[in-house]
Amino acid sequence: MNFPLIAKTISGLEDVLMQELGTLGATGMMKLNRAVSFTGDTETMYKVNYACRTVLRILKPLFHFEILEQKDLYEKIYEFPWEDLVDAEHSIAIDAVISYTVFTNSQFVAQRSKDAIVDRLRDKTGKRPSVDLENPDLKVNVHLFKDSCTVALDSSGQSLHRRGYRQSTGPAPINEVLAAGLVKLSEWDGVKPLFDPMCGSATLLIEAAMLAKNMPSGYFREEWGFMKWRDFDAELWEKVKVDSNELITDLKVKLHGADRAPRAIESARENLRFTNLYEEITLEVKTFEESEPPFDKGFIISNPPYDERLQIEDSLVFYKMIGDTLKRKYAGFTAWLISSDLETIKFIGLRPSRRIAVFNGPLECRFLKFDLFAGKKGYGETDIKAE
Repeated sequence: MNFPLIAKTISGLEDVLMQELGTLGATGMMKLNRAVSFTGDTETMYKVNYACRTVLRILKPLFHFEILEQKDLYEKIYEFPWEDLVDAEHSIAIDAVISYTVFTNSQFVAQRSKDAIVDRLRDKTGKRPSVDLENPDLKVNVHLFKDSCTVALDSSGQSLHRRGYRQSTGPAPINEVLAAGLVKLSEWDGVKPLFDPMCGSATLLIEAAMLAKNMPSGYFREEWGFMKWRDFDAELWEKVKVDSNELITDLKVKLHGADRAPRAIESARENLRFTNLYEEITLEVKTFEESEPPFDKGFIISNPPYDERLQIEDSLVFYKMIGDTLKRKYAGFTAWLISSDLETIKFIGLRPSRRIAVFNGPLECRFLKFDLFAGKKGYGETDIKAE
């Protein structure tokens, strides 16, 4: 039986998420702000949690009500039969999101919602459930927009960007969901060689490799929120994993990463060892300026460091170096770069053929495409341009 679901994502990835959900069996999709609503059955919910690359969490709405005054929040949530979903001996956690409502503090909304659920269970069972913010048995999402409130169960538990393969990171690791989204937005086909010249701990390369291998995003993860629900179907869950894992193929594309920081490359190698990709992705310690193309033609997808995350002595010089290196050495490549430094990135000196707005945490970024080709003077001359 189908029921409504909501997939949360990063701003700018909604369209990519809709495409993914469609391939995983979702129906009735509607694009929202940083989310997509859809319908599916339990198998679809399990499958999306296990295999969707651009989703942060999957919510299963329970009920909806209107709020005219603040007391309505407690009363309406108290009225719901929570004893049908969770025992008083188990733990709960509340995640509240509010906007344009009579409430001004999301923590207060979470507290009052928790009070309503706890009081209901105490009155019905004589016992109070505990609160566990890290690993609860039941995670409840309360979303208030204007005078509308939706209460949902979080089927994912921890955010789905936590894939489980990161054994080591640098000082500013990119979110795994964002990395997967950038690879998909680039329309990389999994066939053309891919180079990340500022790869950090190799998150972009790992996400690209998992995509090319058709490896589920949750392959290395061990827990999901729905596994603690009363109606968890262990047999169906095992079937979803087996069916998804049977689609995994060998990696048939060249992937190469480089970074100026030896510590970053060591972190990358540690992550590759854990994912069994160590023999399939080559790495080297080298600055982009010193680099040589690891293959004749292909894709570059990279997340250069920018001032909000890592200190660069001179951003203008840094981005000019990126542009000069692309012009001198990378004719025949398609390059995609993401940055929140919206003014300084212009000093790359190439005209992007596409600009896509995405968010990296709170930072508004642009994901820019440069189609590099040699001008009349041929490869290596300064008249290499971008469409």
